[in-house]
Amino acid sequence: MSGHSKWANIKNKKAKTDSQKATVFQKYSRELIVASRLGGPDPAGNFRLRTAIEKAKAAGLPNDNIKRAIEKGSGAGGSDNYEELTYEGYAAGGVAVVLEAMTDNRNRTAGDVRSIFTKFNGNLGETNCVSWMFDKKGSIEFDKSVDFDKLFEAAINLDAEDVTEDDDSCKVITSVENFQTVVEGLEKEGFKSVSAELTRIPRNNIEITDLKTATSVMRLIDRLEELDDVQNVYANCDIPDEIAERIEV
Repeated sequence: MSGHSKWANIKNKKAKTDSQKATVFQKYSRELIVASRLGGPDPAGNFRLRTAIEKAKAAGLPNDNIKRAIEKGSGAGGSDNYEELTYEGYAAGGVAVVLEAMTDNRNRTAGDVRSIFTKFNGNLGETNCVSWMFDKKGSIEFDKSVDFDKLFEAAINLDAEDVTEDDDSCKVITSVENFQTVVEGLEKEGFKSVSAELTRIPRNNIEITDLKTATSVMRLIDRLEELDDVQNVYANCDIPDEIAERIEV
């Protein structure tokens, strides 16, 4: 999903509007509610909730909002009935797209998602039409200042699958089953992660060098991410920096 990541980095340099911020807060609140509902309100015994709290704090979600969301999920504050759904389809250029949603109205969400796919030259597909092109993995990101050799050794000893580095960060990749063990093991070794999450990694990327196609793909992804009900969007596109920087959305 390198092309998507590059575009995300470019977007992060732009000022966030209040509405964008509210959407982000809503997404983290929903994850907190669902995590609390499924595993209980105590983060010490609920790894998914603990991870959700860390991500919410990193995004700037106020502590009061975090507390209210956990209370809702545990039933103390009147729980919203969210269900987790996955949608799949194709963007322009044959790019595969998978999105994860949490919604209290699946008909509304399906309609919104289908409309965006259609508007930006994509097609919403059937279940499993493209999800097989992605592997579910755990991804643990660390600041570039971390000692890579020590991180590598510690991660491999914990049976992590891969350790990578680029200009901005270092990442440890794990199986879904071993994700929690590796996160907690690295914490005990003194490695503080920037983020830890379950993700979908494309088996193969499609390189997009045409500006018009790249713009359609990134606009589709951007609009999907702006939907309140959508939590995560994954795509198997690889867009060169020089193209990504020219995209207007």
